[in-house]
Amino acid sequence: MKKVYFNLTDILVEGIKSFTMTSSQIVKRHRVTNLEMLDKYKKEKKSIIAVPAHYANFEWGSLSASLQTGYNVIAFYKPLGNPWVDKFLRWSRSRYGTSLISIFETSATFEKYKDIPTIYLMAADQSPSKKESGKAHWVNFLGLKTAFLHGPEKHARINDLDVIYVDIQRVKRGYYELELSVLADNVNEFPDGEITRRYANKLESIIWKNPSNWLWSHRRWKLGVGKVEVRR
Repeated sequence: MKKVYFNLTDILVEGIKSFTMTSSQIVKRHRVTNLEMLDKYKKEKKSIIAVPAHYANFEWGSLSASLQTGYNVIAFYKPLGNPWVDKFLRWSRSRYGTSLISIFETSATFEKYKDIPTIYLMAADQSPSKKESGKAHWVNFLGLKTAFLHGPEKHARINDLDVIYVDIQRVKRGYYELELSVLADNVNEFPDGEITRRYANKLESIIWKNPSNWLWSHRRWKLGVGKVEVRR
């Protein structure tokens, strides 16, 4: 529990620090280790969906992605209730090239940028809202039947886009390394829910290695849990 709060404190402090960080500082401290895996997508001028999680320092992702990948980068986010804070947040996270777009404009955004090679950042480990519960995918996660957002899988299928997992690991305090890996390609060949299940399984394996780096404070099971499935 102590380590969980240390992680949360670091995220908060580093989030504030991001307001004044230079581009070189961002790249040095939030470094993608295997950018070469994007080469084939660039060659084919193909867009991808990148799915990080609320693990370690996810806040710097919108800054570092556009600086390192050479892609047009769009990060979807839920607008804040306070318009002044929301405006400041959008400025801060987009000042190095990433476009922050409301989750309420997701479908329209994929249509708008369909001819422009783009990385769409879609963190997908939040609990769906009650309004979204009917569309959620329920998978076995950390020993509990858990609802996951359906958005990344839905838009990957509609737009025939590969899904890339973004693993963020703290190397030392204030320094992170990001590793990209293919979560799903040829997405329409998978059964319904399989892409979401792969995401949940990948995240689960990472959490078990270092549980304290996940954001346990974000009310992950707001919709409750389904029948527990014990794994051996």
